[in-house]
Amino acid sequence: MNRPLLFLDVDGPLNPYAAKPEKRPDGYTTIRVPQDGGTHEEGRSLTTRQRPLRVWLNPEHGRFLLRLGFELCWATTWMGDANRWIAPVLGLPELPFVYFGNVLLQERPDGVHWKTGPLVDYANGRPFAWVDDEQSELDQTYVSAHHHGAGLLHHVNPRVGLRESDFHTLVDFARSLDSSRTSS
Repeated sequence: MNRPLLFLDVDGPLNPYAAKPEKRPDGYTTIRVPQDGGTHEEGRSLTTRQRPLRVWLNPEHGRFLLRLGFELCWATTWMGDANRWIAPVLGLPELPFVYFGNVLLQERPDGVHWKTGPLVDYANGRPFAWVDDEQSELDQTYVSAHHHGAGLLHHVNPRVGLRESDFHTLVDFARSLDSSRTSS
């Protein structure tokens, strides 16, 4: 049977951008990403000739993510650029990514996060976990109503990024899927 999907956001879970700017968290390394006119998680429009974007990443996260038993997939405004800038630092292979197209950063009138519908569509009934710093109860309600598989929306504090307890939550979710398959 297919492994569950793990939708990974970059800014917040992997890059604790809201941490105190003068204090890089322990275990993290800094990369500088040229700002080339794209848009990233903080919702800022990036234009040429700006200072490079500071990104903090913990190289250990890649090893932990690969051992979880999920099929990893980027769910970030970085989209394919995550494979260029983020994956090598974390030791991850090139990953598929959800293409957000014309919904990118577009607020919905119902308050559901703009990523939620595309992630449910991408999962197409497969069990998934979504690690992000921006989901709400409205997103959980949407997933429950529109997704015909198990879905875990796991919020990560953007001041601290992924922690050991977050990885335990993901492992527990994957185990719950395994136990429900064996009891069926």
